[in-house]
Amino acid sequence: MKFTKKIIIATLVALTVVACKNDTKNEQDMNTGNVLLKKWDGPYNGVPHFDEMNLKDLKPAMEKAIEEHLAEIEKIANNKEAANFENTIAEMERSGKAIDRVYTYYGIWSSNMSSEEFRDIQRDLSPIISEYQSKIKQNEALFERIKSVYEQSQKKPLGDQQQRVVDLIYKEFEMSGANLNENDKNRYAEINKDLSELYTKFSNNILHDEENYVTFLDDDQTSGLPKSFIKSSIKAAENLGKPNKYAIINTRSSMDPFLTYSDEREMREKVWRNYYSRGDNKGEFDNNEIIKEILKLRDERVELMGYENYAEWRLQDRMAKNPENAMDLLMKVWPAAIARVEEEVQDMQAIADQENANIQIEPWDYRYYAEKVRQKKYDLDSDEVKQYLELGNLTEAVFYVAGRLFDFQFAEIIDNSVPVFHEDVKVFEVTKKSDGSHVGLFYLDPYARKGKRSGAWATTYRSYTSFDGETNVLASNNSNFVKAPEGEPILISWDDAETFFHEFGHALHFLSADVKYPTLNGGVRDYTEFQSQLLERWLSTDEVINNYLKHYKTDEPMPKTLVDKIKKASTFNQGFATTEFLASAIMDMKYHTTDPEKIEPKTFEKEVLDNIGMPDELVMRHRSPHFGHVFSGEGYATGYYGYLWADVLTSDAAEAFAEADGGYYDGALSEKLVKYLFAPRNALDPADAYRQFRGRDAKIEALMRDRGFPIPEDKN
Repeated sequence: MKFTKKIIIATLVALTVVACKNDTKNEQDMNTGNVLLKKWDGPYNGVPHFDEMNLKDLKPAMEKAIEEHLAEIEKIANNKEAANFENTIAEMERSGKAIDRVYTYYGIWSSNMSSEEFRDIQRDLSPIISEYQSKIKQNEALFERIKSVYEQSQKKPLGDQQQRVVDLIYKEFEMSGANLNENDKNRYAEINKDLSELYTKFSNNILHDEENYVTFLDDDQTSGLPKSFIKSSIKAAENLGKPNKYAIINTRSSMDPFLTYSDEREMREKVWRNYYSRGDNKGEFDNNEIIKEILKLRDERVELMGYENYAEWRLQDRMAKNPENAMDLLMKVWPAAIARVEEEVQDMQAIADQENANIQIEPWDYRYYAEKVRQKKYDLDSDEVKQYLELGNLTEAVFYVAGRLFDFQFAEIIDNSVPVFHEDVKVFEVTKKSDGSHVGLFYLDPYARKGKRSGAWATTYRSYTSFDGETNVLASNNSNFVKAPEGEPILISWDDAETFFHEFGHALHFLSADVKYPTLNGGVRDYTEFQSQLLERWLSTDEVINNYLKHYKTDEPMPKTLVDKIKKASTFNQGFATTEFLASAIMDMKYHTTDPEKIEPKTFEKEVLDNIGMPDELVMRHRSPHFGHVFSGEGYATGYYGYLWADVLTSDAAEAFAEADGGYYDGALSEKLVKYLFAPRNALDPADAYRQFRGRDAKIEALMRDRGFPIPEDKN
């Protein structure tokens, strides 16, 4: 929601989905000369001035935008007229346009093109932004007006979207300490200020270790690596000033294939340790002490409001409602996951023994021997699959799916009329296929580079609303594929292809929005991943496979024999994938339901995992010192379980498509998909929205079938 965004964006900009409002004709033009404050002009209802960004403008722009927004808030709070929806809630929705624009640029510097200079500015701005946010949330006159509108609406309900906005804003202020006494409010604000600085430091420490722990290989250390990966590694080394080397950069998109294919066990261990030790290398950039401080401050803050722990406070407005429900779901799946890991390790150890490797499977061996098992059991070679997963074709594939399900059409803008922040970024106009009407723009930033955070994410620069005239959408997807040499194809793994579809699902969620008020473009954390996880399913549909998964040399579609192998192996390695995720989600919940005075991260992580029977042969997907979802901000704190919660919905919804007459492209079901699951954003309660789509609540059985796990017995 909009005001949630303003509380968290400075510290979580790379991990949250940001909904920015459009400029309107009524906004006062600020003739400051600072481009970051300029109203967006040019084509497509105005676009960000990415080509004019200058870091020296950031701090003065942020300070000026904060000043303007606080003045707008004061005007609303001190209105002498009795509070009502229009003069309080609607005016809050209109406020803050300048700071929305500045946050957009801030997010680009933070996520896509960070630098030491930016990080210095970020450290300076963190306490300033935190103080500004507290001034809004702790404005007593403003909250009294919000509370008045809320109480009126409880007696005389408003229209559906108006009521939803009122409920969300009131709850957000209440959860942010608006009902505290003056002393507790002051302490609450101090804690937020301290946390904002810690979040910034935590994320910058991870980025430091990603940039500075690069593994360089010589010619005799590339055995087993696919040619496409070798070429990308040469390019990466050249970019880092090592023209005669091969660079394994410290991100998942580089680490994962190296551990899968490299025959050099010693180098696999080195790459593995570099990646899983991010933020855990002692010294200036170590995050363990920061975790302790964050947990103590979070606990103190919610204690001010009478909550037993942070998880209890955080989950009250999520689908899970409380930590017990979230943990119950995790632990229903955990036994089946670790049992499958045991089976997978036995299969891998057998191959290692046959090869006289004289080893016991270690975490840096898991992917390597899993690939050998895959080839033996299913005659499926991941590198062979990659030959059919060319990034350009996959881009066309997601556009095709968007056309079939959402009536969207994508056309690349090649006349340089839309500014970009880096030459790698492509921009597409999105229109309705049926009538040609304009929907918005889609920015695609696919490649890894220095200063860009690892992983893949989606965001918006502007979201759809209609309460002050319709706005178009500016949506963005960001990935970290290793850029190939000029003229060479970019081939990616099946997992990376699924992630590509996943992030595009977020973009479709933005582009299909049909909400009146900016706040309704937000989302419930354990629901917002559902739509994007669902879109992953279309990668393996016949229409996509036959038309877009083509061999990069011959242009021949993926043969049916290979498709059959992929489908047959669909539950392969689910022990590894599920266990590494669950371990992180369980740790997240344990961190926030345990007295922080008893937590020493280095030992706590091991103790918790030992207690639940974590297999020795793998680690958490995100170890604590680089668990940015949880410690770089608050969007996913006690919310990482939400991916599994959303996956229950995903598996259940996918079965609806599988059972439909038209399969995954069934027209009637696609209409319901858009109408109930994508277009409403947060205008509908997620549970109600899903029931309208499916006719019932989701069931865990579909998830277990998807993963090839036994269905847990109902003990109730």
